[in-house]
Amino acid sequence: MILTVDIYSRNTWWKIAFLVFCVLVGAASLYITDKLVSKLEEREKQQIELYAESFKYTMTSDPNQDVNFFFDKFKQANENNTIPVILKNGTGYLESNNIEIPKELSSKEKQEFLKEKLDEIMRDDNVPIELDMDFHKEYIYYGNSQLLNILRYYPLFQLLIVLIFGFAAYLFFDASRRSEQNRVWVGLAKETAHQLGTPLSSLTAWVEYFKTDPSFDPEIVKEIEKDVQRLDVITTRFSNIGSVPVLKDENVVETIETFMSYLQKRISTKVSFTLDNQLQSHTTIKLNRYLFEWVIENICKNAVDAMEGVGALTVVLKELKNNQIAIDITDTGKGIAKKNLSKVFNPGFSTKKRGWGLGLTLAKRIIENYHAGKLFVKHSEVNKGTTFRILLGSGETE
Repeated sequence: MILTVDIYSRNTWWKIAFLVFCVLVGAASLYITDKLVSKLEEREKQQIELYAESFKYTMTSDPNQDVNFFFDKFKQANENNTIPVILKNGTGYLESNNIEIPKELSSKEKQEFLKEKLDEIMRDDNVPIELDMDFHKEYIYYGNSQLLNILRYYPLFQLLIVLIFGFAAYLFFDASRRSEQNRVWVGLAKETAHQLGTPLSSLTAWVEYFKTDPSFDPEIVKEIEKDVQRLDVITTRFSNIGSVPVLKDENVVETIETFMSYLQKRISTKVSFTLDNQLQSHTTIKLNRYLFEWVIENICKNAVDAMEGVGALTVVLKELKNNQIAIDITDTGKGIAKKNLSKVFNPGFSTKKRGWGLGLTLAKRIIENYHAGKLFVKHSEVNKGTTFRILLGSGETE
């Protein structure tokens, strides 16, 4: 049996497994490195304790010995040692090992320099080793070696790399999934437009035939012709999906009036339509008429469904102070709950039993991606209604 994994699906077991794997790698790295750091820290401590015992023995046996001589011997015995060490004698005088001191400093300046270094070393939280001499006490302060510091912070860096890699991989697969889905939808839309072409041509021919036959009511033929034209518009919409739309100067009021006139005759007579045009006459906007009508259609049909065939639908067109044109579409339907306001434009979200929940998603994409405008819920109140607002760029008056 061959096991296949759908990397484009929204929720699959492999994503959880990948996330768990990244976490386990990070946790294992932290655990192992922490153990190594602890062992290295203990080893360095033992080295300093050994040095302290040797130093104490030598100093109490022969106090005339040169301190720097024993530092050199200690350094020779530990060729790879990089542990910074400062010895503080009973008078407060400081000597150092594995600390680079600028040569141009005077004796007093060297002491000030070592005092600053001593403060840095004490930040490593290593307990200083006390040397109990015959008549006074001396202290050996030591810090962490460069290797120990690197190992201490390395796992955090490694964990960060693992998390970045995991996040990048997730974004890659998510983008691949969405890209694949987009290609499928585009292909499906274009194929649908192609398949509609043949019966549409036939219907157009039949309409022309009905026009010449006096036995058919001209008004009925006219409405049938509108439906056929509507199918032609829908076919054009689907064929435009996936292509860069061409925007032309269109009379926005005329565009909305045409659609509302068409829709009004095909829904319940208990829904009243009102168009409140506050724009200057013949105001035009850069639009793709086919796609823009699709937006108005989706919003209006959602409004009619929300009113369950009874209510009022009002469209208000006005110009704002920033030269933008606002189109407010208000219904008296059931409204949108606050918890759903942020979801209404999400693909697949729908409160209806039928439909795919793509209408508002598509409308938002058409307005914002193709027309550089905005589409949002301006106001909604449960059981009272909803207002959607469309904002488009500045209009021109002929």
